[in-house]
Amino acid sequence: MPSSDHPIGLGVAGLGRAFMLTLPSILADRRFRLVAAAAPREESRAAFAAALGGSVHADVAELCHDPNVDAVYIATPHQMHRDHVIAAASAGKHVLVDKPLAIAMEDGAAMVAAAEAAGIQMIVGPSHSFDGPVAQAHAMIQSGKLGRLRMIQAFNYTDFLYRPRRSEELDTAQGGGVIFSQAVHQIDIVRLLAGGLARNVAAQTGRWDQSRPTEGAYAALIAFADGAFASLLYSGYAHFDSDAWMDWVGELGHAKDPSRYGAARQMLTQAPDAQTEAALKQSRGYGASPVPDPAPHHEHFGPIILSLDRADLRLTPGGLWLYGDTEQRFIPAPRILSPRAGALDALHDAVRLGRRPVQSGAWGLANLEICHAILHAAATGQSVGLAHQIAPAD
Repeated sequence: MPSSDHPIGLGVAGLGRAFMLTLPSILADRRFRLVAAAAPREESRAAFAAALGGSVHADVAELCHDPNVDAVYIATPHQMHRDHVIAAASAGKHVLVDKPLAIAMEDGAAMVAAAEAAGIQMIVGPSHSFDGPVAQAHAMIQSGKLGRLRMIQAFNYTDFLYRPRRSEELDTAQGGGVIFSQAVHQIDIVRLLAGGLARNVAAQTGRWDQSRPTEGAYAALIAFADGAFASLLYSGYAHFDSDAWMDWVGELGHAKDPSRYGAARQMLTQAPDAQTEAALKQSRGYGASPVPDPAPHHEHFGPIILSLDRADLRLTPGGLWLYGDTEQRFIPAPRILSPRAGALDALHDAVRLGRRPVQSGAWGLANLEICHAILHAAATGQSVGLAHQIAPAD
């Protein structure tokens, strides 16, 4: 067993866009060392071996049995998560699995059961509930100094639907559209801030572009057991950009150039068919595009306003604005090593200390339940009750 000060050997399943976005944080964290990777493309494997060292595998099961791997970061497409988590659990490896936990609830439940049976820790992320200002707001709510949390408003306008996609990413049944990839972030944030125990969901969704035949927008109202409620709104149709209200800092913590308006739709003109578009997305993966620079700001998921008894809180990439009874002031967020340090903190504590994370498999299953509830509520026009909700672990 490696000592507590020995870097955790991290194996990565999937070398696509998700891995690329987390890689700068991994490289900046001395507690981790990338020791192995699995990917179907030989070009990606060769690039990983050349730049980062370690072993490479074509098969995820082989990666999971690599003796140098202490934990596996599963950054493969949503529909592969069940098989890959179960492979890691069977090999006794702790898991960081990208959101969403899965697409089908039964797959998510099987993953949670496999992790529990194997006695390994599973963390769902990186997700935006790990963001510094979210953690800052959560601590302020827990302190009780501002009274009870009463209401949350979370909204986001992005170009999500017009970024390069594989065909399954435009098929809701295969986890495509904004619900499983984007709503899960807002759900994750508001559940953490409101105590986790959501009670029911009412919602509407929008499918407004026949060339992108999946949900591109939604509005949802989530009621919590203690009487608090959260309104969630999202549009991925690449018109208004709500980063205009986030100091022109993008979701991933980098400054955004407002003059690049319309860039996502313009890029798609280079992809007249599904095959070309899939290749365009592949060109953004590891070995095909440069590793992003570390972000100078905290990540975020659009404007969020919290209403408590004695103040409103507004989350920004740099911290919190507090609007009290007679004063308003800005409270800077603590500086961090990297924007995704929170997820790596949870993984480190799970592997080295055996500490159960808030964003556990069961937590991810509760988030997934609300994703399905949004779709069902929109289809039926009825509020949907929830059965898998849990409070945050201490």
